[in-house]
Amino acid sequence: MPIPAKNASGSAPAPGAPLKAPPKKSSEILADLFSGGNECITAPTGVFPVKEDTRSLLALFRNGRFMVSAEHKFDGRVLSFEVLARKKKLAVNKAEYVPQNLIKAIYDRAARDAPPPDEQEETGSAANLEQLQMQKDYLDILSRAASVKVSDIHIVVGTHKTQVFFRTNGMMQVEIERDKAWGEALVRAAFASSDISDANYAQNEYQAAQKVGDTPLRGSGGKLRLPRNVLGVRLQFNPIAFGTRYLVMRLLYADDDPDNAGDLMALGYTQREADVFYRLRAVPIGIIIVAGPTGSGKSTTLQRNMISMLQERNYELNLITVEDPPEYPIPGARQMPVTNAPTEALKEQEFTKALAASLRSDPDMLMIGEVRTLSAAQLAFKGALSGHGVWTTLHANSSPAVVMRLRDMGVEPFKLIDPEIMKGMVSQRLFRRLCPYCRIPVAQKPEHPTVQRLRKAYGDFGMEQAFLKGEGCSECQGRGVKGRAVVGEILTPDATFLNLLVGGETKKAIDYWTGDLGGRTMKDCAIERMLNGIVDAEEVERWCGLLDERPIY
Repeated sequence: MPIPAKNASGSAPAPGAPLKAPPKKSSEILADLFSGGNECITAPTGVFPVKEDTRSLLALFRNGRFMVSAEHKFDGRVLSFEVLARKKKLAVNKAEYVPQNLIKAIYDRAARDAPPPDEQEETGSAANLEQLQMQKDYLDILSRAASVKVSDIHIVVGTHKTQVFFRTNGMMQVEIERDKAWGEALVRAAFASSDISDANYAQNEYQAAQKVGDTPLRGSGGKLRLPRNVLGVRLQFNPIAFGTRYLVMRLLYADDDPDNAGDLMALGYTQREADVFYRLRAVPIGIIIVAGPTGSGKSTTLQRNMISMLQERNYELNLITVEDPPEYPIPGARQMPVTNAPTEALKEQEFTKALAASLRSDPDMLMIGEVRTLSAAQLAFKGALSGHGVWTTLHANSSPAVVMRLRDMGVEPFKLIDPEIMKGMVSQRLFRRLCPYCRIPVAQKPEHPTVQRLRKAYGDFGMEQAFLKGEGCSECQGRGVKGRAVVGEILTPDATFLNLLVGGETKKAIDYWTGDLGGRTMKDCAIERMLNGIVDAEEVERWCGLLDERPIY
């Protein structure tokens, strides 16, 4: 009678229990995976290649076999890849968990089986060719946008079609319409071409990325280069209802004239306002805040002031910036980036860490890209209280609203009423500049509702000085406007103003500011530009309310 084999514990298996087969060797598993001409499609030469860091965790075969490193079965990159592969309608069987060294062996075998480079170039996979074309389409869109100084590109991949919008002079216009599949491929190519991004593209998640350098073009040997006048591109990827993806790209431009990089008047500020900024830059201690909505030019105003400050002080001060991410170069400053983080909570944590590090780095002046949270605000005030100058930006509707916004965030009132800390608040917007070649004097359209309100508010003087947007000409490419100009209100407060505002007496504070302190509201500044023929009457009403009404605070 044969003696039953013993199991791992040394005892004989129970009667009738199946005998376990000995584990297969790696060579046997590889032979089985690649049998019958089966291919690893996630290999660099496969039809669905993945990034190198993802490639070390998984391998997908043409027949659907899905091998995953057992040590990384819950890794977000694995889960994101599986979601994307299924959306692409690829066969994906239940994951088989294997040692990580087997994943490496799979790709080594796939590399040995790959055709020579020359043959690959001739027969290249459909996926590689599609990706190369999409990268070229992406670069073409960037080049077209940069040639007319588009501020933002919006790509909306809808249910049936893709629309590409250009925001020019603040207005959205449809530039391209294509099918849905083209849009999805284009958005993936934009993500793959980014220098700073999450590890994997996840179509159903909110993701941010940044393009700042040259990226190799897959399969061509060339590089995807940004247009000459573009410093970088900020990308925000969003899932949307009734579609798949919504991508917004913010183009960051280099200065047209590097010799005048610190010139605020080139942005649209008047000589009087530039002189106030000069005095604010001379302030050694305290906080100066530039406010406005997204896309109002806050970062550009901040950058130009920092360049001017360094020039005025012969680069003899230590200017440290903390930005998420750095947008424009400031020669002579130490620009500290915030590490790319996948969640808002981690972003706040990293931003706070970088800001705390800047305070320990012997700064003379600090520039904080944006105060978004109470912890960032408290560190900004800590910098001012410890003897530093601090410049930053904030989302607020007006200069006086900066104080109320900080109070709403939780900053203590005793800090907000101290004029030795609160040195200056600036609120700005970007107004479309009239084309000087086709603008129309308002006297030619006396029945226009805006013109009637203008006459009511400013009489014949306004009728003689103001203009409306024309029909367009060759100089403005048929738009009637040519670029944009900053209009801003600058507030340098004193103790009386701050006490009134923090105490809730907003109207008294505004009257005191515009009366005793000689301040000018956004509307007053915009009307000055209107009477100088820089912006039209309708643009003033668009941002500041009707001409025959006073601002309400």
